[in-house]
Amino acid sequence: MSEPVMQLKNLKKTISGKPIIKGLDFEIYSGEVFGFLGPNGAGKTTTIRMMVGLMSMTAGDVIIKGQSVKTDFKNAVRHVGGIVENPEMYPFMTGWKNLVHYSRMMPGISKERIHEVVRLVGLEKRIKDKVSKYSLGMRQRLGIAQALLHNPSILILDEPTNGLDPSGIREIRSYIRRLAAEEGVAVIVSSHILSEMEMMCDRIGIIKNGDLVSIQSVDDALQQSEQKEVALEAHPMEKAFEILQQILEGPVTQHKDELVFSIRKTEIPNVIQKLVEQNIDIYSVNVNRSTLEDKFLDLIGEGSIE
Repeated sequence: MSEPVMQLKNLKKTISGKPIIKGLDFEIYSGEVFGFLGPNGAGKTTTIRMMVGLMSMTAGDVIIKGQSVKTDFKNAVRHVGGIVENPEMYPFMTGWKNLVHYSRMMPGISKERIHEVVRLVGLEKRIKDKVSKYSLGMRQRLGIAQALLHNPSILILDEPTNGLDPSGIREIRSYIRRLAAEEGVAVIVSSHILSEMEMMCDRIGIIKNGDLVSIQSVDDALQQSEQKEVALEAHPMEKAFEILQQILEGPVTQHKDELVFSIRKTEIPNVIQKLVEQNIDIYSVNVNRSTLEDKFLDLIGEGSIE
């Protein structure tokens, strides 16, 4: 894998003698969408603030493109763009004038670059309209365009789909994936919508009580859920039900024409073999796919999510 664009090295934060962040170590790479998940009070927002220098670190460091946020803040954070929830814009100005206004705050941004980010977020047809006429999804896209003006290596989006309808959520998800693929930007996404994170992200970091409890690819997270819910269509059903009750530890229920039970994925072939040996006809075996929510709740337990 290529060199990381951001590294968290033993990052710690203590407030009033209480450890909030307890030593985070992980890396983020170009062209990936990294999801940051955690229940309320886990320290997710505190970590993001330390990443971009909005909050001081008690110990450790954040390295961005080889430069330290702690000792070389200005050069480190120039590689970062971001929006937090609903981006603030001047509603009486057009989208284009908003971007021109923000471009004056940073050196070296050409009109060609402004046209480029407008194209990237798909606002070409509406960029000359006043922002007051924009939908929430269009404002989110304009916010992303603003964050991309200075060609950042890392884009941090806190709740980028907050308040959007399903079509708006799908649009923003599509743009985030395109940014990573076409621009090579490392995108860090914080969100409470787990199904969206599952479709949007390449890797997920889960934080609980200031500790990183898991960091892995979304595909691995889904594959590693041990227990699978199996729905089995068999005949004669009464006999199959009795056999399953004898060989399984957990409960077996009947739902319409299927017998439903939970089992480890590796044990499914053995169960099917035992039923066939008892002259049970098997018509279908459906294994329900686990979700990121299942994995998340396995790791942190029930509870609300930031």
